[in-house]
Amino acid sequence: MTKAGGHVGAHVGEHAGTGAETTRAHLVGAVRNAAVTGLIGFGLFLPLIGFQTITDIRDVLILATRWPLLLAVVGGITASRFFYLMMLAPRLERGALRLPQPALAVLGNVLRNWFVPFAIAFAIVYPMIVVLAVGFGGAVRWIDNFGIQILIYVMLGWGLNIVVGLAGLLDLGYVAFYAVGAYSYALLAKTFGLSFWILLPLAGTLASFWGILLGFPVLRLRGDYLAIVTLAFGEIIRLILINWVPVTNGYAGITGIPRPTLFGIPFNANEDGFAAVFGLEFSPLYRIVFLYYVILALALVTCYFNLRLRQLPIGRAWEALREDEIACRSLGINTTNTKLTAFAMGAMFAGFAGSFFAARQGFISPESFTFLESATILLIVVLGGMGSQIGVAIAAVVMIGGTEIMRQLGFLKQIFGPTFDPTQYRMLLFGLAMVAIMRWRPRGLIATRVPSVFFKKRRNISVDLVTEGRG
Repeated sequence: MTKAGGHVGAHVGEHAGTGAETTRAHLVGAVRNAAVTGLIGFGLFLPLIGFQTITDIRDVLILATRWPLLLAVVGGITASRFFYLMMLAPRLERGALRLPQPALAVLGNVLRNWFVPFAIAFAIVYPMIVVLAVGFGGAVRWIDNFGIQILIYVMLGWGLNIVVGLAGLLDLGYVAFYAVGAYSYALLAKTFGLSFWILLPLAGTLASFWGILLGFPVLRLRGDYLAIVTLAFGEIIRLILINWVPVTNGYAGITGIPRPTLFGIPFNANEDGFAAVFGLEFSPLYRIVFLYYVILALALVTCYFNLRLRQLPIGRAWEALREDEIACRSLGINTTNTKLTAFAMGAMFAGFAGSFFAARQGFISPESFTFLESATILLIVVLGGMGSQIGVAIAAVVMIGGTEIMRQLGFLKQIFGPTFDPTQYRMLLFGLAMVAIMRWRPRGLIATRVPSVFFKKRRNISVDLVTEGRG
């Protein structure tokens, strides 16, 4: 017994020693990997964050350094990498973070049945919640900067989702149609005095016409070539807005754009204004709330049309074009008309959003329609999940709402200095989010595409029959 016990003790000691060596090796590897990641981060962020060019009172360019901010960013990256390697990576390998299939099914049913109605109800009562929370004075900022701004990008994302998500056509010049809608409304409203409700469909029609004009030259293009042509189209529209000064007023933009009214009642402080007609004290909040519900209605109409179009033959033709253009042609589908309708429908919704943007701002200029706007809208579609309405809405809330929240982080100036502006790094954060999404969820936040038609009932498709990995 003593001899056997000695063998068992030696065996246990061997296992303990092996386990300790494995843990030590894992720790050393994690430290080394995190250190290398920190060095790479230091090299990348040194010119982006560590150095800053400022102009002094003599108009001389000076190179300033921001070492605390740089070290804080690099330290955060290093610590995050070390935490991931030590805590998350082993658990992910063992599958400990995966929910069992019954729990996933229950969670999916709850989200499918209750998330959309809850989100729509919350969007409807959002102004009331804000007024109750912060009062009339502070509600203007929260409804305008958060509610209206987010809904504009939700509508733009759903419009671009037709071209990119459903038809599979990469469009980098989508902001051009946004600009066409905005300038169409501004010029026609100021020149002819037409109301917002008349010019709204007209602006969408004009933007759709320009979408067809873009579609003709790119009918035979795909992939990178299509992206380059659409990017060029967006830049051409922007240069036209800048240089066609007699019409667009160039860089100075167009001011005094008429605001939308409620059945002819303007939202001003005059005797015929909304507050005076209904016996209320004048407040700019009434106009903001009215604009909020207008863009909410436009966004919901856009979503409804997208869902209905997917179930029509044209929607199924878009999806066939996205999956395989050659197979789409072999089925007898006219790919020329399919591409043109995709560009036209996507551009129409961008025109609607552009006309609303001009009416809301009262001022537009070419600076509002740069390539950065197209990139932001495309990021929303890609991060949310191409072809997913819910995913695009969630991505717009996170990206645009996150940018607005960053403007409120005033305490960061006490840490990194009074000149620190968090919004300057929003594109850097968007880039990191894109890298993370492409690493862990390459198809976006909402990766499942619900088929537009199905035979009798929905069934799962074998993985080997679906190129996307799931069907």
